[in-house]
Amino acid sequence: MIGLSVAVGRFVEALFWAILRVAGTVTAAAVAGLIALAAVMLLLRHVWRKRRS
Repeated sequence: MIGLSVAVGRFVEALFWAILRVAGTVTAAAVAGLIALAAVMLLLRHVWRKRRS
């Protein structure tokens, strides 16, 4: 019975870490996307200002 309990505990721990890894990857991708979007917007704003003057 103790072996089963240890196995279940290890499974739950592995599941927990897998979920955190996926969540971390998604968060990193979202942050990178927002940074890229902000850089493109700043670049376009800069180009637009130069074009008008």
